[in-house]
Amino acid sequence: MSSNSTSSLEREQHLIRLLMAYLISGLFFLVFPGTFLGVWNLFDISTARSAGSVSPTWIQAHGHAQLFGWISSFILGIGFYSIPDIRRDAGLNFRLGWLIWLFWTVGVTLRWLTNVYAWCWLILLPLSAVLELLAVILFIFCSIRGHRTQLARKSAIEDWTILVFGGTIGLAACMSLNAFECFRLSLQGSSVAFSTGFDSRYLFLCLWGFPVPIAWGFTAHWMPVILGLKPLKSKLILPAFALGIAGVSASMIGALLVGSILVLISSILIVLAFRILETSLEPPKLQGVHGSFPIFMRLAYVWLVAAGLIGVWAGLDATALGIGGAGRHALTVGFLMTMVFSVAPRMLPAFLGKKKIFSALLMFVSLLLANIGCAIRVMSEIVAYQYQVPWAWSLLPISATLEMTGVAVFTLNMVLTICVRPTFPLAQQTCSGTNTTTQSL
Repeated sequence: MSSNSTSSLEREQHLIRLLMAYLISGLFFLVFPGTFLGVWNLFDISTARSAGSVSPTWIQAHGHAQLFGWISSFILGIGFYSIPDIRRDAGLNFRLGWLIWLFWTVGVTLRWLTNVYAWCWLILLPLSAVLELLAVILFIFCSIRGHRTQLARKSAIEDWTILVFGGTIGLAACMSLNAFECFRLSLQGSSVAFSTGFDSRYLFLCLWGFPVPIAWGFTAHWMPVILGLKPLKSKLILPAFALGIAGVSASMIGALLVGSILVLISSILIVLAFRILETSLEPPKLQGVHGSFPIFMRLAYVWLVAAGLIGVWAGLDATALGIGGAGRHALTVGFLMTMVFSVAPRMLPAFLGKKKIFSALLMFVSLLLANIGCAIRVMSEIVAYQYQVPWAWSLLPISATLEMTGVAVFTLNMVLTICVRPTFPLAQQTCSGTNTTTQSL
């Protein structure tokens, strides 16, 4: 093997180790600070039969760990791995990659600890926000540097790239607003929890302005080939994205109903653009995954539209605590979790040099449990919170247990996949990055 090949192989191995660090920390936040605390909260709410029985700081700690600790760690890791020119200046890029991981992981951890224990929160709360914001700024810097050659070579930017980059800018907006509010709370010294009014607008931005566009971008990039979809209706993609931005902007100035209507229309347009609910043109590529993969991918987009509809319902009544929470759960678990639980077993093994996920059956079990739990949660939360129906309170812990079991099964499957030795030579991937991965799909 030549010295260039050896050097390329070493760079690829370093990059895979970096990706695994993001994935492992994301799984940790998913299971412990995220899902476990969420289940604890829901059991307390069910026992007391009151949504106000749990401290807002604990609810916000759960949400931050799930959205930023888990989903964002996955996105940052996959995004960093996928940067086209990442290997051209490997030394600097890898150092920045580990620095981003350190800032992000420490920042999210400090945020969770301050929300739960309120220990030295006047200092640690703004510090956590600064670390998270610095991580995102550095990631955007690396991404722009890494895409320069690709942008110079192409005459136009592809739609999926615009969606992913737009979502990344949305993440930067989330972290900027988060830092502003954390510093404000610290200076006032009043409470570690965001106020209800601010939190509702902030959550709208964090969900519809960040992970949703990125999920759309990955769908547009990967799913037409994997699912054998009919050609995309590309003219609808950017208008759908623009409507989504308009909806988020409206919500940020307090027009939550208008914002909810706009993101609902945006979601319907994106489903029409992807043609994901239409009959496939070609057989799906199911190598290494469970045969139910296409069903759950389509179900995720059904959850997306359902979340939009429930959001409009909640926007019609500002006091609709249960309806609003159900809509957010339909989006976070129904859409985002189903997307991750479906796509990760299909894509990450290829990124890590593995042939397939450890167990296709475990993949199916995790998706089934998560979706059944989500359906029970959305229905029971509306009925219990909004209409105070006694039996619905008893269903909340059942839904939480099902979802937590699904998360545990998914995590086990991912950990076992990471632990399996690569089944094809890493040297085949060097210098080509995601091109080899894409060809192996």
